[in-house]
Amino acid sequence: MAGVFVVSATIAGVTTPAAGPGAPVGVLLPAAGSGERLGGGTPKALRPLAGIPLIAHTLRRLAASARMTHLVVAAPPAAEDTLAELAARYAPRLATVVVPGGATRSESVRRALAALDPAVGIVLVHDAARCLTPPGLLDAVAAVVTPEDPVIVPGLPVVDTIKQVGADGAVVRTVDRVELRAVQTPQGFWRPVLEQAHRGGAEHTDDAGLAEALGVRVRVVPGDERAFKVTRPLDLLLAEALLARDGATDSGTVAR
Repeated sequence: MAGVFVVSATIAGVTTPAAGPGAPVGVLLPAAGSGERLGGGTPKALRPLAGIPLIAHTLRRLAASARMTHLVVAAPPAAEDTLAELAARYAPRLATVVVPGGATRSESVRRALAALDPAVGIVLVHDAARCLTPPGLLDAVAAVVTPEDPVIVPGLPVVDTIKQVGADGAVVRTVDRVELRAVQTPQGFWRPVLEQAHRGGAEHTDDAGLAEALGVRVRVVPGDERAFKVTRPLDLLLAEALLARDGATDSGTVAR
C-alpha cells in the first residue's frame, strides 16, 4: 500500500525529468470546489453518491487504471485529513499527497503540481467531479503524451446546434459544429509544459487553455460520455442512475 501524506504548503523547486515510455504518471486532482450549484453546503467532493463520497468514485477509477502511479489531491478547506483517509481506502496503490486547495481551480492545480514527485514526467489534470470517468480513458490519454505531443485532451463532438448571440439576445450566426469539441478531463501534459503554463499565475477554466496561450500545440483525442462533470443536481441524478444500472457498490468493480 502506498503512503498518503498531508502537506501544509506547496513545494517549490521541482526538478523535471523527461517523459518517455514507462515513465511514472501522476494525477493532479483539484477537489476544493464548494459545489454551490449542487446546494446543500457540503463541498462537492464530499457529497454522497451511491452511499459514499463523490470523490471516492473518482479515486477508485484512478486506482483501477493501469498507468497511474502518483496522485496529488487539492482538498477543500479543513478537509485534508478526510481526503487522505479516502485516498488510503479507495486508491491505496497510488503514492498520494494531499495539499490544501486554493481559492480558484488554477491555484489548486498549481499547489498540487508543486507537490508532485519530481520523478513524474507525465501529468494528468483531472476534475474530481468527473467521478465516472473510465480508467481506460485515463490510460489512453497518458499513453500518447510525449515531449513532441505535449498536451492531450479528450473531447466529444458537439451534438447541439450552437448559435453565437449578441448582447441583445439576437443571433449573430450559427456556428458550424463539425469542428467543435466539448473538452473533458483528464488533460495530459508533458510536465515542463504544464509548469510553464502555470508559471505566471494566470487563471483559466482548463489547463489546456493556458498551454494554448503559450502557443503550444494541443491535440484532442476521443473522449467518453461517462466522463461528464457533476455540477448540478441533474448531473448527480444521472451519476446515481448509471451507478445503479452498473450495480456499483462500495467495493464493486469499475468498468473500463
